[in-house]
Amino acid sequence: MGFEAKLKELGVTLPDAPAPAANYVPWVKVGDTVYVSGQISADENGLITGTLGADMDVQTGAAAAKRCAIALLAQVKAACDGDLDRLVKVVKLGGFVNSTADFTQQPMVINGASDFLVEALGDAGRHARSAVSSPSLPLGVAVEIDGVFQVK
Repeated sequence: MGFEAKLKELGVTLPDAPAPAANYVPWVKVGDTVYVSGQISADENGLITGTLGADMDVQTGAAAAKRCAIALLAQVKAACDGDLDRLVKVVKLGGFVNSTADFTQQPMVINGASDFLVEALGDAGRHARSAVSSPSLPLGVAVEIDGVFQVK
């Protein structure tokens, strides 16, 4: 089963790849590697904002991270001329969590993206990762994730 078919089975439709919010490109392809700029937490209703440890719980933060992963896949699809099945491997994610100084569950928040990618892509979705705290993120979003992907 192809990746898009698996996403459809999971009830996930990739949106159009989000446009960059400033002076950068959404992705850069070098050889068989695609570097995707940070994707901020947003859904069909707009930005997902909040601060973990203050006004957002881990489960809601993990759902926001999943939305970042969906946006990452949309960017990879765009980098592959609309063919997500050219994706070979998720190599690495860099996860940033808008959180209070005493919040320590950043890995559980970023698991929302990691778990989704493994569910949707199988072994191709297993990746190296970082999950760090940030005192604020652009536009007040809860999560931002960038990624490195191998494609064919």
